[in-house]
Amino acid sequence: MKLLLALGFSLCLSLRIWGEKNKSYLIEDCVSQRYTQNSCEKVHCQPWQRCVRGSCSCKLPYQCPKNASLVCSTEKMKFPNYCSLKSFECRHQRSKFLNRGSCNQQDSFQTFLDTGNTSSEEIGYKPSEGIVQVKVNQSHKTFICGHGWSIHEANVACRDLGYSHGADSTELVDLDNASYPLECLTATCRGIETTLAECALTTLNLADQKVAKVICHTLKRVCSGREFPCVNGKCIPSEKTCNGINDCGDLSDEVCCKGCQAGSFHCRSDVCIPETYRCNNEIDCLTGEDENRRYCNRRREQNERGDEIHEENKTEVIEKTEESMDEERKKMKALLPHLHCGIANRTITRRKRILGGYTAGKDEFPWQVAIRSENQRVNCGGVYIGGCWILTAAHCVRMSHMHLYRIWTGLLNTVAMNTGIETFLINKMIIHENYDSRTYENDIALLQLKPKDRINLTCSPPGSVPVCIPWSKYMFRNGYRCKVSGWGLDEGFTKQYALKWGYISIMENCSDIYKERYFEGMECAGTNDGSVDSCKGDSGGPMVCFDSNDVGYLWGIVSWGENCGEKGRPGVYTKVVHYFDWISRHTRMNFIS
Repeated sequence: MKLLLALGFSLCLSLRIWGEKNKSYLIEDCVSQRYTQNSCEKVHCQPWQRCVRGSCSCKLPYQCPKNASLVCSTEKMKFPNYCSLKSFECRHQRSKFLNRGSCNQQDSFQTFLDTGNTSSEEIGYKPSEGIVQVKVNQSHKTFICGHGWSIHEANVACRDLGYSHGADSTELVDLDNASYPLECLTATCRGIETTLAECALTTLNLADQKVAKVICHTLKRVCSGREFPCVNGKCIPSEKTCNGINDCGDLSDEVCCKGCQAGSFHCRSDVCIPETYRCNNEIDCLTGEDENRRYCNRRREQNERGDEIHEENKTEVIEKTEESMDEERKKMKALLPHLHCGIANRTITRRKRILGGYTAGKDEFPWQVAIRSENQRVNCGGVYIGGCWILTAAHCVRMSHMHLYRIWTGLLNTVAMNTGIETFLINKMIIHENYDSRTYENDIALLQLKPKDRINLTCSPPGSVPVCIPWSKYMFRNGYRCKVSGWGLDEGFTKQYALKWGYISIMENCSDIYKERYFEGMECAGTNDGSVDSCKGDSGGPMVCFDSNDVGYLWGIVSWGENCGEKGRPGVYTKVVHYFDWISRHTRMNFIS
């Protein structure tokens, strides 16, 4: 117990000393959460993982996509695809990737460290420092070239050698023995691999080349004030944080950054990724801003106009030995189920207000539903989230009146009925078990529609599109502009009949405004001057935030407020991301792939 307390004190002391000296990029309260590459509140999980309660956990091999080529493991086990092998490795910490295709008993891949001390190797000593060599199948040992070598490759090499936390450092050195072979292998890795066999390997001339040397991480220590304490126990120089490079090996140096160093890109979730990951046809940022269609199309057009290959600058390649499995990983990721939600059937025009605001057109808000109460009036809104499920505010419904409610989809005007409207009865109502009607804490409820087709048991409303459910609180942050819609009171508190909407911005200072009335699971949104706000009658309706590719996520449910459109008194919304697990548990739907 004393040892654990001492280690905890040392970590806290290191974080405090480091925090005082390095305030330029990192967010200290985020760092204290100890996020890593397996924190799906910050980053996407790999195809062989799934996001469970904020952490990436191992899938079962059969949960992987099926369309891919066979691969073989180091234990000569055949797997139907790369994802299945990585899933098995993830769960059992063995059977690493060996090669594509069927297994051949003669095939092998080994990584070594050349220490220059043959006597230590003869007695079975396992070095943690040395020049990197590999042996593919029955060939002789080959050095890894210095060309393109970085900490990403060094971390993979050390993991390959059994040092699970990767490398402490790496350098390029000259060979001083003229009898060495004239060829070397370049390795190009993403940094998440567990063996160099997964990386792209290319044979080059060794002439005038330096070779790669690593020092693998073996010893935990208290980091100095000029170092960043990685979650896995490594210490790296503070200046290497937020540079888009995974120096820690677990990404903990890149996931809590309020800004990024040159050569890297800042994701909205405060993660730094290499600039080379931008517009590479793989979404790395949670809300896709690294693959923004408009920006990437413009960039590709510029590259096509000005792209020229300069042959004189190319390194001489003797032979392409092995392609990277990273392309296979991206292919597997593309084959995973995609979200079919949050895409409006019609582009929403830029308008200002919901209070005294502008009328929504057909298909602009295909997830918006109306709840007709027992008095035959539309007093609340709701949101279609897929299957037979509607989300609304708990204060909008009462269990004892469930048989009296009607759900209207496709409704634009509560008086002048339009075409395409469908009416549904409620099959089941789930009000949050900790809802407090006095404080509006946990103001959320699920309504299950009663299927109209008793044979297929489907109740997907015609023309309706489900909104996406967010899984990370870092997807949309303070100041982000979202859209709220509903049939609530208009300017002057007059009744309105047409569906209206407007832009509002997320505000994170609500605990200062509403004090003890503001609880976890609530979110404030509005405008500084109060000109846009939700009002009575909008309750239960959606506040939707859109990612960089115009996919809509239900960030808030209209809950309560102090008057309407009052400066300094923003509306309060149920923060849907806070209830992601609750929604998933009750609906049993996979809202994210």
